[in-house]
Amino acid sequence: MPPLSLYVHFPWCLRKCPYCDFNSHKAPDAIPEQRYVDGLLEDLDAQLALAGNRRALRSIFIGGGTPSLVSGAAVSRLLAGVRARCAMEPAVEISLEANPGAVDSAHFAAYRGAGVNRLSIGVQSLCARHLTALGRVHDPAQALEAVRIARAAGFDNINLDMMFALPGQTLRESREDLARLLALEPEHVSYYQLTLEPNTAFAHDPPPLPDDDLACDMQEQGIEMLAASGYRRYEISAYARAGRRCRHNLNYWRFGDYLGIGAGAHGKLTAESRRVERIARPRHPDAYLKSPAAPGTVSIPDDADLLLEFALNALRLVDGVEAGLLIRRTGLPAARSAPMRRRARATGLLDPSPTRFGPTVQGLRFLNDLIACFAPEA
Repeated sequence: MPPLSLYVHFPWCLRKCPYCDFNSHKAPDAIPEQRYVDGLLEDLDAQLALAGNRRALRSIFIGGGTPSLVSGAAVSRLLAGVRARCAMEPAVEISLEANPGAVDSAHFAAYRGAGVNRLSIGVQSLCARHLTALGRVHDPAQALEAVRIARAAGFDNINLDMMFALPGQTLRESREDLARLLALEPEHVSYYQLTLEPNTAFAHDPPPLPDDDLACDMQEQGIEMLAASGYRRYEISAYARAGRRCRHNLNYWRFGDYLGIGAGAHGKLTAESRRVERIARPRHPDAYLKSPAAPGTVSIPDDADLLLEFALNALRLVDGVEAGLLIRRTGLPAARSAPMRRRARATGLLDPSPTRFGPTVQGLRFLNDLIACFAPEA
């Protein structure tokens, strides 16, 4: 059976960012923490019953929304409830997302005491003008303070998110922005291009963005700067120092299983029959809290969709995966994907090695074209 992780979704934010397409909602004056954690644990009981095989958790990721809006007591009670219900691998990674506009030292110290051992802080930029353009609620000083507070609370595994190709951003500004971030010496950096997602404020009223050539220059410049500072690129937008790759995301990209609890959370489970099931929870917090243990929406991808989903995940990895993983994770015979693999190799985008399923250097650069080789219409 594939490794198993747990994703926990807290759906509230101080304000919806104009580029965000995640399931997030403006926080009420008083977040119903107690009721929501009760619901999460009810949800987990139901998900564990579906999972059947009681595998130890490899990782836990508390995301959102803005989980750092909730108290340390709520996170502590949540994790205590998870431990009472689930075995955990000895080196279990427990991550929590935080936004600099929703941070205080008491919260961070309590998260650390509850067992959170990795923080992911959404810095996005360290330039005041660009933070304003992105609709962020924090300023550069608050971002720097968030990192300082995290270190003071004892966190030695911190990811910092940063975007490039921001509205009106120049190549020099993107270099200076990343240089400021690297000076904070995080263990992990997520460095990715701002994209206009459907059904967002930016999609309805697009800001002026750098053109494709400039965005590419920014990415190449960033890759060089990160490498020179000791960060190895291991995924299309993820860079880590030695031993600090994100275990939770690696499980996604290697097509592992995961339970998803909370409003709008999604899960993926592999049955003993090798059939893959996807489970989606109600998106709105109020609807979710009415019946957190309800079955939710279950879908079963067909062979074509399963193959595409595997490619969408595994081909994001710089080193790809070993070829046999495609068969083990999907249950599909090698012959099912052979024509697509041949086509992708003929384009020079897929590694020709028979023992590896991964992108070439060119394939990573033109990842959408590579993945398209595995689409059903291909």
